[in-house]
Amino acid sequence: MKVTLLRLALGLTLSSGLASAAQIPDRRDTDSPYGVLDFFAWDQKWTKKHYNFDRIEKAAALMQEAGIKIVRVDLLWEDIEPKKGRYKFKKYDRIVKILDRHEIKTLAVLQYNPRWRKAAWNAAPDADGYIAYARATVRHFKDRVKYWEIWNEPDSKTYWLPQDELAAYSALLKRVYPAIKEEDPTAQVVLGGMTEAGPYSLRRIYQKVGPQYFDIINIHPFVDPKKSTAVETLKGIHTSLMRVMVEFNDAEKPIWFTELGAPGVQVNTPKNGWWHGPSPSEAEQAEWVRTVYREALKFKGVQKIFWAFFRDTDDFFHNGVDNFGLVRFDFSKKPAFDAYRETAQP
Repeated sequence: MKVTLLRLALGLTLSSGLASAAQIPDRRDTDSPYGVLDFFAWDQKWTKKHYNFDRIEKAAALMQEAGIKIVRVDLLWEDIEPKKGRYKFKKYDRIVKILDRHEIKTLAVLQYNPRWRKAAWNAAPDADGYIAYARATVRHFKDRVKYWEIWNEPDSKTYWLPQDELAAYSALLKRVYPAIKEEDPTAQVVLGGMTEAGPYSLRRIYQKVGPQYFDIINIHPFVDPKKSTAVETLKGIHTSLMRVMVEFNDAEKPIWFTELGAPGVQVNTPKNGWWHGPSPSEAEQAEWVRTVYREALKFKGVQKIFWAFFRDTDDFFHNGVDNFGLVRFDFSKKPAFDAYRETAQP
């Protein structure tokens, strides 16, 4: 009888401990859908030193005010491994620490070739080298970062060359996914954000490697908010994506939009249009923020939306894309900032 009671007591203690552990929130995670993209890694000459640590502090404080809970940040291969086999994390330790201090989580993007590789920055990476960089980075940040995105827009010739129907990218996923999971079994691997052709691109990845080498589907569904059909167009992209997911028995996987946005300009000029045509006004941009978060979060499976961008850039893109920010280059708030805050903190 005493043995039975002891076993019962031990069982209750163990189950209670497991239940308590399950209830402990993951400090690296947030269930909020409110994200944003910004270029905190841009401290180079070629980026006009867009950010330094003082500016990152200022941006993070404004993000917290707006209700932003997660930021998509490049952890550039060039910065982390400036020489082959030598890793440096100080810059990104500081960035992640600033975000943590403002209760903002990190979606880390692993991307772009370092100069020592002697290949174009956007060339398909050497898989062995990329996996070594990914392993080292995940190992270093696994107590602070849960989400890891594998490259940006691999279905675009701007960011991945040569374009080969995603064959090389799929092969990379197949190798890097288990490597990341070995370093951190709790890590979540995010598919590299695909362009508006994402449904087509996703099908190619499924055909080549199946659904088992990424945890979250990711797409960049930019549409023109100046058109009356903008919401229908956005929903059409999502519907096409879901159709592919169903076809490959993967319909329950989360969907993230890690870039969705539009310019907001004070005065429209021939030089500040974007790829959809004339740029929206700042008021139209603000209304699109409201519409995106009001409507797209109703789409099946859509878990997070990252507005692109948080801060305007200083004539970096030489067109309306420089005006994607919720705040202007000088950090003054646009109407879009207030619209975002209203939706995130109703």
